[in-house]
Amino acid sequence: MTDSSVYERLGGMPYFVALVDRFYDGVETDSELRAMYPDDLEPGKQALAFFLGQYWGGPTTYSDTRGHPRLRMRHVNFSIGETEREAWLQHMTKALKDEPVGADIEQQMLDYFSMAAQHMINTQ
Repeated sequence: MTDSSVYERLGGMPYFVALVDRFYDGVETDSELRAMYPDDLEPGKQALAFFLGQYWGGPTTYSDTRGHPRLRMRHVNFSIGETEREAWLQHMTKALKDEPVGADIEQQMLDYFSMAAQHMINTQ
């Protein structure tokens, strides 16, 4: 087996676009979490898909267009506590599990999403 990135193993950007679409389906039905997002979800969806694609081994489109991710800095204007972290993680977990990717990749992605969500907490 060749050493390929998670990005390649999942089929590239189409997988990440679909993952983000499923995630945002959850956000749209979550009144508390939805309130944190702008009316137009499309720019955020595109940015998240590019970020995740890049993170998992794809092209550097996110950094090329937006600069360094600086996730915590980009989310500082939002009050993110345990409740928001749990809601975000719940929707991302569901989005991931709705299209099986294999146990090894799923665990890698869940570990990353859990760590990233925890890192975003900025309020008690």
